[in-house]
Amino acid sequence: MPNSSGLHKQVAIIGGGISGLAAAHRVRELNREAQVTLFEATDRLGGSLRTSRQDGFLIEQGADSFITDVPWAVDLCRRIGFADQLIPTNSAARGAMVVRRGKLERVPDGFLLMAPQRLWPILCSPILSLRGKARLAGEFFVKRRTQSSDGRDDESVAEFVRRRLGRETFERLVQPLVGGIYTADPEKLSLAATLPRFLEMEREHGGLIRAARARAKVQASGVRVQEIGGSGARYSMFVTPREGLSSLIEAIAARLPEGCIRFNTAVQRIERIGEKWRVHVDSTGTVGLSTDFDALIIATPTAAAAKLLEFTDAALARELRPIEYAGSAVVALGYDRSQIEHPMNRFGFVVPAIERRRILSASFSSVKFPGRAPVGKELIRVFLGGALQPEMMELSDEQLRRTAEEELRELLGIAGSPCLSLVFRWPASMPQYHLGHLARNARIKERLAGLPGLALAGNAYEGVGIPQCVRSGEEAAEKIVSDN
Repeated sequence: MPNSSGLHKQVAIIGGGISGLAAAHRVRELNREAQVTLFEATDRLGGSLRTSRQDGFLIEQGADSFITDVPWAVDLCRRIGFADQLIPTNSAARGAMVVRRGKLERVPDGFLLMAPQRLWPILCSPILSLRGKARLAGEFFVKRRTQSSDGRDDESVAEFVRRRLGRETFERLVQPLVGGIYTADPEKLSLAATLPRFLEMEREHGGLIRAARARAKVQASGVRVQEIGGSGARYSMFVTPREGLSSLIEAIAARLPEGCIRFNTAVQRIERIGEKWRVHVDSTGTVGLSTDFDALIIATPTAAAAKLLEFTDAALARELRPIEYAGSAVVALGYDRSQIEHPMNRFGFVVPAIERRRILSASFSSVKFPGRAPVGKELIRVFLGGALQPEMMELSDEQLRRTAEEELRELLGIAGSPCLSLVFRWPASMPQYHLGHLARNARIKERLAGLPGLALAGNAYEGVGIPQCVRSGEEAAEKIVSDN
């Protein structure tokens, strides 16, 4: 609801990623008289959302799409007149593969991350052994969890899956699929913070298979139900801008007042001065050494946010500082289609840690979306690093290229060298929602409640996807506009 108080606010936003941009846009939607200043330490907006073009290839350096079953990103696109730029995935190749003993096998139809919707395709799949299939089917008889033996209310993704579906399903299917989303260690990842729907399925229906059967009955009655899970298995629900995600960043920025974005302006510290927030910038900043604002949104990684807040609210800084991040690298490789033996009839593949290979996954960008490669060529993005292979980030660019090429040569039957080879590094870019994350978030919100005019935004709190980042920025804007 637009602000009708007539209050003119000076609002500072620190960080020009998608969360910070969404916050800036929302502030202006709610209060057209608000004066927004967005501080960005680099010379570009978008954070890890960045599109490159080279030799006819369109290459996403980080994320390549977003899901539409949660509304926040799509709604923002509609409000800025950008919705007509969104394109869906290629319906002819939807699906993923997983590496099994050096071969690519199709992820069974009806397996949504860790919810077996249909048992027959899973039982026919070569990914699991007979023992593994029997254990998965036995999930129907596993009792719901009440409380862990050590009294913890939280449970890791790994603990949940092994308990309900067995070790083999975890190692061969769930771990690589979860790794493809969060680049995380499922042994530490909080189920409640990352995939709460599966927890709800157990609590409401007693198990995942039971929940799937209940859902099927509802569907059979003609009632539409929401898809289960947060997996990349629901490919029909993903969209991307026709010209790449950088075009979305540019579209949001174009809606902001001219001159409100201050590039190459690093914020050094903040102070609470009476009812104002004083922002001190680097001496090279274009707005002078300090400026006072009525409200402040910090949309940076938590380490940077903690540093800014340590003299304003030490307790809040202590909550932010321990949130861990994982880094990863993306190697983009372009090939002539004739060089690739594999049919590439899915969107890509994931690699279980148990396979002991040197890559996490690969995405067939030119199969997934149109316009990503010239005619007769293919674009493949290979992901390396993450929480389970942090040592990969210590390799040189040339070593990363060589590793990616060697792995694809073995798995896809590629002959010869790529015509395009680019490396993009994202150190400490993916927050890890470890056990206890929800409790930490609650404490952070409690501290913020006592700091009127201050809000936090970003992917470290309530979701790592683009829609969740948009929501985080917009909720931060709504908080500071309402803090009159």
